[in-house]
Amino acid sequence: MISNNKNYSGVWPTMITPFTSDNKVDYAAIKNMVEWYIQKGCDGIFAVCQSSEMFYLSEDEKIKIAKTVVETVNHRIKVVASGHTADDINEQIKQLQCMADTNVDAVVLVSNRLAKENESKDVFIENSKKIFDALKNIDIGMYECPYPYKRLLTTDFIKYCAEEDKMVFLKDTCCDIDILKERIDAVKGHNLALLNANTATLLKSLQYGGDGYNGIMGNFHPDIYKWLYHNYNSNNKNVEIVNAFLTVSGVLELRAYPIIAKYFMNKIGLKMDICTRTIDPNNLTLNAKNEINALVDLEKHIRGLICI
Repeated sequence: MISNNKNYSGVWPTMITPFTSDNKVDYAAIKNMVEWYIQKGCDGIFAVCQSSEMFYLSEDEKIKIAKTVVETVNHRIKVVASGHTADDINEQIKQLQCMADTNVDAVVLVSNRLAKENESKDVFIENSKKIFDALKNIDIGMYECPYPYKRLLTTDFIKYCAEEDKMVFLKDTCCDIDILKERIDAVKGHNLALLNANTATLLKSLQYGGDGYNGIMGNFHPDIYKWLYHNYNSNNKNVEIVNAFLTVSGVLELRAYPIIAKYFMNKIGLKMDICTRTIDPNNLTLNAKNEINALVDLEKHIRGLICI
């Protein structure tokens, strides 16, 4: 029996992976970052995901990262993880089972792993059901990951998963408020929580009944997202201001991520190397640094405005 969706609602960052200067996973930095997520009020952490550079991690690294996060969290908040990057569906099931054995609260399916870009939705559904059957006693989420290509789910499939208790949450990346509303209506009354990854549509999706935020900018100001999550339907005069701040700052997702997140972490006292396995460090230009510096200053003003 899967968990109640309230366990998978709220504000969830997509965790980055710190690396040392010699390209090894920096587990000490991961522990510090996890403590920061908890201090900032995150309800859960999505570890070993696209932001974690999971396609560039070894199988051993994926498992050790997940174990490190689970052990550091120590049941204080939820932890979910993906890591099924293989092409073969049977190999993916093995990867997901190994991830489940780390004691994460749920394993996350990546929608584009379940069928190739030129394959039909029937192939996708067949592979999904094969995984659901193989992992019957494990909480399962799904993520519409944009790499190597984006496969959006149909509302019919989401409704099926909700009605049959196949999934506990969906990290939604459709970025379309009309589709979001349709999806929210489809899961209403069921245990499948819908977490929006897109800041520009977040406020409206919460007002329609969405279950929270799970995205990149949770690495920068999760506490401000948490404030919006608690106040989206109130008469607080600052809701629109906070929403505008989050929406505009969310554009930084397009600026040399995840290097900018690592630069930001250093600016606020979480020390780590800025190197990644996906982007040349030279992409952290002077303009990018200035933008992050400005973001750090602006966050202080927003926190002062809303008293957090």
